[in-house]
Amino acid sequence: MTEVCIVGIGMHKFGRTAERTGMQQGAYAVRQALADAGTTWEDMQFAFGGSAQAGSADALVNELGLTGLQFINVANGCATGGSALLSSYTAIKSGQYDLGVAVGFDKHPRGAFASDPRSRGLETWYGDIGLMLTVQFFGMKIQKYLFEHNLPQDLLGLVAQKAFHNGSLNPNAWRRDEVDMDTIMNSDMLSNPLTKYMFCSPSEGGVALILASDKVARQYTNRPVYLKSVTLKTRHYGSFEVYSPYLAIERAKPPTQFASEAAFEMAGLGPKDVDVIQIQDTESGAEIMHMAENGFCEHGEQEHLIRSGATAIDGTMPTNTDGGCIANG
Repeated sequence: MTEVCIVGIGMHKFGRTAERTGMQQGAYAVRQALADAGTTWEDMQFAFGGSAQAGSADALVNELGLTGLQFINVANGCATGGSALLSSYTAIKSGQYDLGVAVGFDKHPRGAFASDPRSRGLETWYGDIGLMLTVQFFGMKIQKYLFEHNLPQDLLGLVAQKAFHNGSLNPNAWRRDEVDMDTIMNSDMLSNPLTKYMFCSPSEGGVALILASDKVARQYTNRPVYLKSVTLKTRHYGSFEVYSPYLAIERAKPPTQFASEAAFEMAGLGPKDVDVIQIQDTESGAEIMHMAENGFCEHGEQEHLIRSGATAIDGTMPTNTDGGCIANG
């Protein structure tokens, strides 16, 4: 069966880049990835890409070249990049293509996300009471989680402190300065128990991957990165996720858990086989919850792991080593 490999990686630095549009940042990332793979845009057989705020991704052909390739736009909120990767993986896995690109880019306006409830299948009352501001949801969810699993609030600060430290080591990160615990814990409370420095900030940037079948991968690199699995799941009834208008009495496993279980099964691996962990940290509470939801620990064990330094960049389970969403962008 065809194996899928990453043979080139490109990134436009995250942060604020006034001199480039979001589209130009996406094109920059693609060019970097092509150069990394030692190939050209003309060699690409397909592309999948998406952007929430910076325009239609297929318009990248105006920047990169009008070659007639199949370019499919992907729109899936925060999962757009992952969905472009999954689509590319499937295209190669099917045997239809051997070489293509997945790209995601954006140029978000400043401030918290606040979209029209009707665009999410919700009534206007949901926005009228402030719940379309995702910081409200994040605060409610982690507050409940900390209570249920007897975890202290200062863990949120420790996760953020680690993120800023890792970001200080990453030349592509937006946030390059370390932030101490006192500053994090005493910064403005945005949605209890989450303070300003526990959140990521909407920013700009782009990432592109060149993917190839194992049949041709070594034409482009001596060290292809084999994608052992890529999965995506939506919520079940009873899972409390962003833009949920209710909290069901009977709780279900979160989609993260279903997706990670499926990914490990597909790869024939388990959480203990993973050397470096990258998990969503839209805010520091998400990292705490996702440690358990992805099977890297039991619920409630996060305090010991975080305080002992296990999740640090030099720990036994280094987590979000690039600074994550909080610092990298």
